[in-house]
Amino acid sequence: MWDTSKDYRLLVAEKSVDLFLKTIEGANLKGKWNKKQALQAARKMTSEIQTLYYSYLAPVDMTVTPQMALLEEQATEITEALGGESWYAQFLELASRDEKEKLEEALARIKFFLTTIYGLKGRINLGEIKDPVMGIDIKKGEILSVSKHPRADQLLVCNVNLNERAITVVTNDLDVKEQNQVAVAMLPPEVFMGITSEGMFLGAGEGVLKEVKGDLGKLPQGIPLDALNEARNFVENFLSD
Repeated sequence: MWDTSKDYRLLVAEKSVDLFLKTIEGANLKGKWNKKQALQAARKMTSEIQTLYYSYLAPVDMTVTPQMALLEEQATEITEALGGESWYAQFLELASRDEKEKLEEALARIKFFLTTIYGLKGRINLGEIKDPVMGIDIKKGEILSVSKHPRADQLLVCNVNLNERAITVVTNDLDVKEQNQVAVAMLPPEVFMGITSEGMFLGAGEGVLKEVKGDLGKLPQGIPLDALNEARNFVENFLSD
């Protein structure tokens, strides 16, 4: 019997809902969007996740439950309540220059929440794996551009293509270059001296992995196990906050 109450995928999903609720309540989101609808849908998610916690179903059986389908429906409802597929750009357009830095962090948290929920079924479908890193998506990306961090000489800001969208990743590996094929852990966003990083490059020993195999935007192939250690620590810290 699989102990669903200790499944990291469900634990991170619930924590991401909590992060979303706090973000929505505290962020200054201007424009036409339905805050009440977004909050109601997110609160329903907590109930669905709690039901899965105590189901003790095998992962393959969890993926076909009504709760899993409802979580995806509620994520879609939240996207619509925020303003549709272009919600992120709409909020940014209405923000002043002084507001954008803080707003980008809030929007990155919302994106992390939606990514976590939309990817939940796929991660659970990987089977009975008790590992913190299973709580997040790991995706292959391609670095589109690299620039110096405006406030830190030892950091670079990368624009990374994940196929369905591009994200910003801040790294301390000064050897990354355009067209590097990288593995990205889709962790909760972190701010590095004013720049919000939406993920973390995986690396082991000699810096970031730069020739990752697999399809763009999908789970990369052949990742060394020790390259996941730092991501595991981040997930554990996220759950303990």
